[in-house]
Amino acid sequence: MRHDTIDTYLKQLADRVPTPGGGATAALHAAQAAALVAMVGRYSDTAKYAEHADRITAIVAAADELWDRAAALADADVDAFGAVGAAYERPKSTDDEVAARKAAIADALAGAGRVPAQVIAVAGEIVALAEVLAPIGNRNVISDVAAAADAARAAATTGRVNVEINLAGLSDPEVVAELTAAIAGVDELARRSDAVTAAVRAGLSR
Repeated sequence: MRHDTIDTYLKQLADRVPTPGGGATAALHAAQAAALVAMVGRYSDTAKYAEHADRITAIVAAADELWDRAAALADADVDAFGAVGAAYERPKSTDDEVAARKAAIADALAGAGRVPAQVIAVAGEIVALAEVLAPIGNRNVISDVAAAADAARAAATTGRVNVEINLAGLSDPEVVAELTAAIAGVDELARRSDAVTAAVRAGLSR
């Protein structure tokens, strides 16, 4: 999916097909957020911001790795959802087939929940970078740090609801605990994202 044109992606998203959907969208929100952080970092790699050079270099490297990871998660989400569909299509004519189908569905739902859980983790790392970059980045493009924070927020909240829809079909207490823990900090992450945006906006109005 990461090699499609934007037009192709949007047409697929709008179509009556199972993928891509909200999970892939969450991952692409995160990829865009990280790319924006990297862009602001590169615009901040100048003599004017030399005192922050080491931190800015580290931010750019981390952001580049994060957008690549997030883009890969968009494809992983499509694959995971496909596995769920395949599990539900398994035969159920005998008791053994019913048991095997039930186990396959549980495994597939766990996998489908883990992908958006990873997106939430990536979004958290992006917000952390934005928090560092906002006060030291190039003021001419600082609004893009707010854009990154807002995109990361969307990635986290969209990821959460995609974890929750898979959680609804799970009964394994260990998997339920794992995924529940993964979404536990989303409200706080959203608050931090909002704080970055608010700080940037306050600076723009001065």
